[in-house]
Amino acid sequence: MLVVLSIKEGSAFLSCLIKQIIQPSQSTYCFSTPSMNQDSNRPRTLYDKIWDDHVVDVQEDGLALIYIDRQLIHEGSSPQAFEGLRNAGRPVRRPDCTLATVDHNIPTESRKDIKSIEKYISDPDSRAQCLALEENVKEFGVSFFGVRDRRQGIVHIIGPEQGFTLPGITCVCGDSHTSTHGAFGSLAFGIGTSEVEHVLATQTLMQRKAKNFRINVEGELLEGVNSKDVILHIIGVIGTAGGTGCVIEYAGSVFRKFSMEARMSVCNMSIEAGARAGLIAPDDVTFEYLKGRPLAPTGEEWDKAVEYWTTLKSDEGAKFDMEVTISASDIVPTVTWGTSPQDVVPITGVVPDPSTIDDPVKRASTVRALKYMGLEPNTAMEEIKLDKVFIGSCTNSRIEDLRSAARIILAAGPGAKVAPHVQAMVVPGSGIVKQHAEAEGLDIVFKRAGFDWREAGLIGTLKVVKELEAAHICSAPRWLQLLTGKLTDVRKFIGKQVEGNASQQTLQKTLSAKQFLDEPSTTPSATRSSSTNASPLPPPSSSPAMPKFTVLKGLTAPLHLANVDTDMILPKQFLKTLKRTGLANGLFYTLRKDPHTGEDTDFILNRAPYDHAKILVCTGENFGCGSSREHAPWSLNDFGIRCIIAPSFADIFRNNCMQNGMLPIALSKQECIELANDAEACLELEVDLEHEEIRRANGGAPVKFKIDAFRRHCLLNGLDDIALTMQKEDSISKFEARRTDAWPWLDGRGYAGRKIPAMSTKKTKKNDW
Repeated sequence: MLVVLSIKEGSAFLSCLIKQIIQPSQSTYCFSTPSMNQDSNRPRTLYDKIWDDHVVDVQEDGLALIYIDRQLIHEGSSPQAFEGLRNAGRPVRRPDCTLATVDHNIPTESRKDIKSIEKYISDPDSRAQCLALEENVKEFGVSFFGVRDRRQGIVHIIGPEQGFTLPGITCVCGDSHTSTHGAFGSLAFGIGTSEVEHVLATQTLMQRKAKNFRINVEGELLEGVNSKDVILHIIGVIGTAGGTGCVIEYAGSVFRKFSMEARMSVCNMSIEAGARAGLIAPDDVTFEYLKGRPLAPTGEEWDKAVEYWTTLKSDEGAKFDMEVTISASDIVPTVTWGTSPQDVVPITGVVPDPSTIDDPVKRASTVRALKYMGLEPNTAMEEIKLDKVFIGSCTNSRIEDLRSAARIILAAGPGAKVAPHVQAMVVPGSGIVKQHAEAEGLDIVFKRAGFDWREAGLIGTLKVVKELEAAHICSAPRWLQLLTGKLTDVRKFIGKQVEGNASQQTLQKTLSAKQFLDEPSTTPSATRSSSTNASPLPPPSSSPAMPKFTVLKGLTAPLHLANVDTDMILPKQFLKTLKRTGLANGLFYTLRKDPHTGEDTDFILNRAPYDHAKILVCTGENFGCGSSREHAPWSLNDFGIRCIIAPSFADIFRNNCMQNGMLPIALSKQECIELANDAEACLELEVDLEHEEIRRANGGAPVKFKIDAFRRHCLLNGLDDIALTMQKEDSISKFEARRTDAWPWLDGRGYAGRKIPAMSTKKTKKNDW
C-alpha cells in the first residue's frame, strides 16, 4: 500500500492509516494541500460549481449568503421554526420551493380505517407535533403530504421519488441525513431548527465554504458486497470525524455502476463520516431516474436542464483538499459492533478488545460501547444473537431494498421463516413504495416469512430497539441473518448479490416505479416566477433575538469521551416537544440514569458542584456528531451550560449552538486535557469572547481561541441571522431573477397556486402469489 501525506492531517486519518499499515491492502490514501491563490478560471470540483452558482453575497471574511433551492419539512424539527415566523410576523418566502410531510412521529400501523389524526396517533406528544404541522402548512401555504396521502413518506424518500430533488440544487432539511439527496449531484445537508426558520423566512443561509474531499472506490466489488458495505468501510477507514469540515465527492467505477438507490444509501451516511454533505456527479443513470417524475422539468426545459446537468462534474485537474482511493476488492460484508458507525468489523471478524487500545479516551469509549451493546471482547460477530430485525429507514426502505430482501427469503427455500426468537418488521419508505411492493407481491413474501408489514414512516426505527437492546447496522442484502437468528455471512448461502445487478429470477416480476406516480400530463403547468411565488422580506427587527455572550465565568464539568453524539446528549424520546425549553432533565439521560433502576448514576453532571456547571470541556474529538437535532444544544442551554470546549465539533452542532447564543470552542487536545484537569480540581474558568481567551483560576497562562468574526459579532451583540439577512433583500431578489432566467425549472414546476396537486387514486393490480 502506498501512503502519501502532506501537512496537517487530522489524527483520525493518522489512526486509520496506522490501522491500514498493520493490515495491508491495495488501497491508496493521498492527502494534498491546494494552492491558496488560484486563477478564477481554474479547474473546479463539482462542489465548487454548485457553491459558485448559489452565492448571493459574500462578506469580507469569506462568510457567504447562499440561496437554497429546496427545503423539506417534517414535524420533528419545524414547530419552533413556524412559531418563530408567527411571532415575528414573517411569511414563508418561497412556498413553491418547500415541501412538508409527516414521517418522524407518525405511527406505521395500518391506516385502512383511519378516521382522524387525533384517534390514529395515541402518543400525545407525537400527536401534538403532527397536528401542529398540519396547522402550520395551512397557515403558511406550504405543500403537504399528510397521513392520508399515499405520497406521504420519509422526507429523503419522497424528495427524489417526486422529482423535487434535482441535480445542481441546494437542498436542506431539519434532518442530518439530508445528504441522501447528494446522490443526484445536489448540495444537500441537514440543518437545525433555527436554520429551518431562516430558510423559510429568507430562502437563504449563512455558510462558510467547506473543504473538498474526494473518495475514489475503484475496481470490482466482491461477492455479497453492496453500497452499505462500501460506505461502512469508508467510515471505518476515515473515522466518524474524518470528513469534518468537508463535502465529500464519491467517485470511481464502483459508484458509476451503482443504481440511484445504491448511490442514495452511500450519500445518506456521509454525516456518519463527519462530512457536511456527500455528492455523486449526475449521469445517464440519474437522468433516467428523474425523467417523467411529477416535479421534474418536461419538454424543452428537460432538454435545457440535462444540458446544464451534464456540466456538473469535477474538471480534469480540479484540486481537492483531501483525497482517498480505496480498492473495491478490500471491501467485505461489514457490520457495526458498537454505538458509532465507525465501530465496524467484517462479518467474519470479532468484537474488539479494549485492553489492546492505547488511547485512554478511545479505550473508555470502547468499554462503554461494549457495555451498552452487551458484548464481550473477542466474540465472533457471527455468534451474536439477534432479537429484532428492522428493514426500513431513510437508508434501506426503497423498492430496490425490499426486492433484495425478498429475493434472499425466497432463495432460502420454501417455508423459510424468521427465527422464532426474532421480531421482524418491514417499513416502506413511502406510501408509493408500499403500493409498488404490494403490486409486485413482496408483502406476501415478507408476511409468509413472519414479518410485520407496516405503513410508511420512521417511528418503526424508534420502537424496534428498546432500552437494553442492542442494534447493529448492516447492509440490505444481509437479511438472511434474520432466518438464522444470528449475524450471518450470507456469502455462505447465496450467489453474487452486487447491488443493482442481482438476479431477479426468484421474483415473479418487477414493475417500473414510474407506474405508481401521476403521469406528467396530469400535473398542472407551472404557476411560476419568483416574483409571484416569493414573499419580499419585511423590514428587519431592531430587537435582539437571543441573549448576548460576552464573558462567562463559572464551574466547568470535565467529560472524557470521544464521538459524543446528539443522541447521547439528548436521547430521541425527548424530541417530541413544541418548545425550545424544558429539556434539562433529558440532558445525557442515558449516562445520568441507571437503565435498570432509574436512579441517578455518578455521572459528572449528577455530582455537586458540577450539577451547576456553566461550561463543559470534553477531551475527546467530534463532539455533537450524529443527527441534526437542535434539541441537543437546547438541553445543554436549559441545564445552564452555554459554552462547550472540545478538540473538534460536528459542523451542524457547532452551527446550532451559535444560533442559540452558545459558544463552541475548538482547542488542541492537550489544551482540552489541561482545562479538564482544572475542572477536576473544581477551579472556575472565565471565557472572554471579546478578547478570545479563557482565563484560568490556577494562575496559568490564558488559553487563546479563535471564533469566526461574523459569528463572534453576532454573539457579542445578541443578533440573529434572520434580522441580518433581511438587510440583503435587494441582493436576494436580484439573485432570484437571475435564477429564473438560468434555471426556470426550479420555480415550482408542477405547482398550481403554490400547491402540489393532489394525486390520482388509480390502483395497480396486485400480483397473484
